[in-house]
Amino acid sequence: MKSKKPKKPLTIEQKINRRTFISFGTFAVLSAAAYKGWGWLKNSPKEVRTVTAGAKAPLRRALNQTELAFRRLYSNNNLVKTYPKDRAAKTVRYNSAIGLQPKSNVENWKLEVKKQSGEVMNITLDQIKSLPKTDLIFDFKCVEGWDQISHWGGVKFSDFIEHFNLGDQANLDYVGMATPDKKYYVGIDMPSAMHPQTLLAYEMNDQPLIPKHGEPLRLIIPVKYGIKNLKCIGSMVFSNQRPPDYWAEIGYDYYSGL
Repeated sequence: MKSKKPKKPLTIEQKINRRTFISFGTFAVLSAAAYKGWGWLKNSPKEVRTVTAGAKAPLRRALNQTELAFRRLYSNNNLVKTYPKDRAAKTVRYNSAIGLQPKSNVENWKLEVKKQSGEVMNITLDQIKSLPKTDLIFDFKCVEGWDQISHWGGVKFSDFIEHFNLGDQANLDYVGMATPDKKYYVGIDMPSAMHPQTLLAYEMNDQPLIPKHGEPLRLIIPVKYGIKNLKCIGSMVFSNQRPPDYWAEIGYDYYSGL
């Protein structure tokens, strides 16, 4: 038998050409798959309108599964990174004025808390300020892609719940909050609301909130994107069903967690 001739080693140019071919081929296959997947998603029906709406049905299913995964993975033991006070922005950015009152009457403001039983509590700002104050300096994140270290002061939501004997309400699955005019509203899963860094904030940079940042009381919930950090809270409700949520009704992720 004739022995096979050993293969000549590839030249550098041949190696480069082979790698280029493999890379281009892989890119072409992945691009075709992505294009086909995008076309499939684009032509899929929209979700049936409930407390969420506007998203394609497969996308909403994916978002809901992602929420379940995050809720299983994270717990109240996972704290966001905090910073020294001198790192906080002096001019705090804001995006939206939806639901904000041009002139809020802070002296007559009361937080309406509606229990599942139907009982309603009206809590004043002074009552809230009488509770132990907590400061939080963290990296506030927006779904638009920007972030900013900011300094907030207020009452831990968990302390608020305990002080006003709302523990039975905190055993429910969700809390909903809305501005006084009901034009902006959020739904928050209770584990995130009870996170030890979630605040009902009445100060920014050691000063009372100004109207565009949510005077007199706003939600600061660092485990969520900014769209969940409701400004100018007027009312609060508790439920085992998802409360209405402004952005989820037009296609955004209901959970909006980080």
